[in-house]
Amino acid sequence: MTGKKVRHVLGISGGKDSAALAIYLKDQGLVLDIEYFFTDTGAELPEVYEYLDKLEAYLGKEILRLNSGRDFEHWLKIHGNFLPSARQRWCTREMKIKPFEQFVGDDDVISYIGIRADEDREGYISHRSNIKAVFPFKDDGLVRDDIFRILEGSVGIPEYYEWRSRSGCYFCFFQQRREWLGLKRNHPDRFEAAKKFEKPEEGYTWVQGMTLDEVVERAERAEMEASKKQVKDGRSWQEVMIQEGEEDDPEDQACIICAL
Repeated sequence: MTGKKVRHVLGISGGKDSAALAIYLKDQGLVLDIEYFFTDTGAELPEVYEYLDKLEAYLGKEILRLNSGRDFEHWLKIHGNFLPSARQRWCTREMKIKPFEQFVGDDDVISYIGIRADEDREGYISHRSNIKAVFPFKDDGLVRDDIFRILEGSVGIPEYYEWRSRSGCYFCFFQQRREWLGLKRNHPDRFEAAKKFEKPEEGYTWVQGMTLDEVVERAERAEMEASKKQVKDGRSWQEVMIQEGEEDDPEDQACIICAL
């Protein structure tokens, strides 16, 4: 930090934690001049945009929309048509991190990040000297249950959590098999669009060793087997998620700017 006026920024991903952090800071009156931003890849789910509108209305302040200036197809071509993967996360770098760093420029910035006190991960933290990351949830001891309490008392839980465990692009390679099945059922047009990026004859698929058609076929079989053993108990999907939801994957750190 150089002693210049400091900007306060908070990246909204469309996920539960960053939304809860924005609400927490507002309701606590902790940061009055914060800038909210969302980095749009152009490949987000409709539910994400709807949630941003709800959050914007609650915050009473604009969530700035950033982008890389190019669509996914452009960056795919630049990277030799190699689909992004856990080892090659060029989509995060080109379409999320670079637009953010261009947004802050050389200004001294405090970046608020919604990692909770019950998480053992760091995620994306810029190494630029003018950007300082802070973690209010960690500092104040807030855990997963607190996040849901904050959301339930304000804008609710994002609708896509009914069938998906993360925000981010509809073709995110971190999706589990059942989530690809959820995409096919909830947004069949986007599922078909994701399939068009695959070139299985050249080894380019979203899930290593399987095409998306094969992925959802296996997911459907697993779902049928599981349904034989389950007894419906009348709970809503929100209640199930709060009570039995999966913990965040610590290996997903590089995409935290996408999915937090």
